[in-house]
Amino acid sequence: MNGNLGTNLRRIDRRLYVWAAVVASVIAFAGFARTYYLKGTFGTPELAPLVHVHGFVMTLWIATFVLQTSLVAMRRTDLHRRVGAAGALLASLVLVVGVTTAINGARRGSSPGPPPLVFLAVPLADMVVFAALAGAGLYFRRRSDIHKRLMLLATLSMLAAAFARIPLGFIRANPVVMAFGLTDLFVLACVSYDTWARRRLHPAFGWGALLIVASHPLRLMLAKTPAWMQIATWLVS
Repeated sequence: MNGNLGTNLRRIDRRLYVWAAVVASVIAFAGFARTYYLKGTFGTPELAPLVHVHGFVMTLWIATFVLQTSLVAMRRTDLHRRVGAAGALLASLVLVVGVTTAINGARRGSSPGPPPLVFLAVPLADMVVFAALAGAGLYFRRRSDIHKRLMLLATLSMLAAAFARIPLGFIRANPVVMAFGLTDLFVLACVSYDTWARRRLHPAFGWGALLIVASHPLRLMLAKTPAWMQIATWLVS
């Protein structure tokens, strides 16, 4: 009986993580197709070299996440661990390039709507949340139940930028709020599926999802404060 339960849970895990990785990659492509992946087809403006580097690094992260979930599904945990060593370095690169790109974008006046210095709180908070989740995931790499959940959440936490750029009217009407809402729905869908399958909420999913969801309104509140404006001004100076 216990053997059958374990087999069913492993099957559920494979289904959740592989499908979440595939859907995340589709969302990333849909969001950045016009401005990055298919920009030659759509004739969108040229990108700064740093933005190209950022796009490449983020694409590499998503691709690595898809690869890692696929390796586990194929029971190639030996290769998963080897790729994970490079993934730790890649996570650091995501953080460094992401922060640099966000600050440079604010310096150039880039924003989907809010004033650039106000909007800067959004991508920088993305990097803080990613660093917390991915860092904790790497720390607990020997605890697979914690590790895989935190790495999934770290990846999903960065999808708001892609959601905001999907060319749908209801998103374009309020890209920041809609992107946060859709990201939260994706996160909660994964957590709910896992909780339903296991009949309990895993603490890593509970605390990790709370961090992502709570960070969205908190960063918007922070962005409107004089203290943040002083910090943002200093960052871009």
